[in-house]
Amino acid sequence: MTTDANAPWLIVGLGNPGPGYAANRHNVGFMVADLLAGRVGGSFKRAQKAQAQVIEGRIGAPGPAQRRVVLAKPLSFMNLSGGPVVGLRDFYKVPTANIIAVHDELDIDFGALRVKLGGGDNGHNGLKSMTKAMGPEYHRVRFGIGRPPGRMQVADFVLKDFSSAERKELDYFVDRAADAVEALVTEGLERAQGAYNS
Repeated sequence: MTTDANAPWLIVGLGNPGPGYAANRHNVGFMVADLLAGRVGGSFKRAQKAQAQVIEGRIGAPGPAQRRVVLAKPLSFMNLSGGPVVGLRDFYKVPTANIIAVHDELDIDFGALRVKLGGGDNGHNGLKSMTKAMGPEYHRVRFGIGRPPGRMQVADFVLKDFSSAERKELDYFVDRAADAVEALVTEGLERAQGAYNS
């Protein structure tokens, strides 16, 4: 799929707003967005046209490979992410193929990544809302959180903070996920998959 080289990219970290959710497994998309914000040298501001916080910036080395990006964290709850994303897509005139959702993924081991285009939502409420609002043909950077232990319910697991053992490696894996997002934007899907899918 070819995209307009001049069109911006919309990078959406999925999570729930508010300090009570900040360290939850379900909020790893926000963690990656925060790290990317530091890299582009901006701070999140409330969007005028959508229920989200945004930063506009550029990713990639100066030159033809550099891309204009909008980093976003929806301020709706996870299961309502589609509305803010569509609002930002329309306001910034972003092709759907230039949208990247960064999200937690139960079916992948903790810290492993998968970069992909399109597909199902696998029960993820943020993806479900985005797909309902605009179809499935957007990119995803899936951040593995593993399955709940024992008989713990999925909802309880994703809304708990990372374990102390996981937290020792979390910064490294979040950094790697941010690298994967940058590679997807500047080098394309196949190269990002080759470098980061595990």
